[in-house]
Amino acid sequence: MKLVDRMAHALGFERRATEPSWAAIGAAQGYYGGLSARAAENLSAVLACSTVIATSLGSIPALVYRMEGDRRMEAMGHPLRRLVRQGVNEHMSWPDFIEHMVASTLLTGNGLAEIIRNANGGLTGLRFIPWLAVGVSRLASGRLAYDVREPNGITRRLLQGEVIHLRDRTDDGLLGRSRLSRASEVVEGVQASNTFARSFLTNGAQPSGFLKTTMSMSPDNMGKLRDQFNARFQGAANAGRIGILDQGIEWQDVQISPEDAELLETRKFGVEEICRLFQVPPPLVQDYSHNTFTNSETAGRWFAMFTLTPWARKIETEFARSVFPASGTYEMELDLSGFLRGDPATRWNAHKIAIDAGVLDPDEVRQVEGWNPRAKRTGEVTV
Repeated sequence: MKLVDRMAHALGFERRATEPSWAAIGAAQGYYGGLSARAAENLSAVLACSTVIATSLGSIPALVYRMEGDRRMEAMGHPLRRLVRQGVNEHMSWPDFIEHMVASTLLTGNGLAEIIRNANGGLTGLRFIPWLAVGVSRLASGRLAYDVREPNGITRRLLQGEVIHLRDRTDDGLLGRSRLSRASEVVEGVQASNTFARSFLTNGAQPSGFLKTTMSMSPDNMGKLRDQFNARFQGAANAGRIGILDQGIEWQDVQISPEDAELLETRKFGVEEICRLFQVPPPLVQDYSHNTFTNSETAGRWFAMFTLTPWARKIETEFARSVFPASGTYEMELDLSGFLRGDPATRWNAHKIAIDAGVLDPDEVRQVEGWNPRAKRTGEVTV
């Protein structure tokens, strides 16, 4: 190490390297059992679960508050509010940004974004970085350095404090680990059943039935009989037509075999297994095999409470740590109230209780519902 580097290191400065460290590539990058995170999205259940979580969080209103003692006021002029409304950069809107960050974290265990600031340190934008293009190393100071390989082949180093790093549950306190890698045998089992089903459909022959007769028929006669039968009974337009078979010809159905039925059940169970990994109610990914009116009515609120809320708190905490000043003057909140609302009768009954108890006034209830305050009538005096 050069003398200048040693002096800078002693003072706590960190040098940006020109060569990347790829020490973090491996299981933390989303590879497990030979199946990458991108390949895992070929499984419809994985794609559906990661998408419903990411898009739901991206659609939630993000509010920025300024703390004033024990009160907080919405910070209408904060740069982050502008990014939420107008987009985090010229190529990406706020919902797209959150969707990318959350999906990357769900599939690889980590989501990374660069914090773009002006010369004065003011927030001007956010840039999502694909995790598979990132190498992570731990500096002598204990801080993390992120080596980002750009599409043009150039590598840049970003230091901790210059990035937003969203993590799934971690093993070492530094890098998140994908839940797909934690349950790799489950994912590989679902992949294997899908591969078997695809091979079965590609290589198998499964007619709907056979015309059986004891008579000897020439190939021409068999072809003519098949064509006549198809012309009269095949297709949606011919459904329900009455057929008559003579000369000892019988129709024999082809039933699904127990082995094929077991394959179907295995694939259904695979969807439930993937839903368990992501904590997503099966009806939200169009699995209605165990659906009833009651559980479908509460699935959205269950999803908000046990799936979206933990991720929303992760995002809020990471923004408080990385984006806002250390003074703690500002904070961001993802407003989940829309997801947590009950049916209209329950919601308005709760509003009535809040008004009667003096917790809220009618204008505050209107604000909760997204409406403007009621216009004051002429001559009305406000006490």
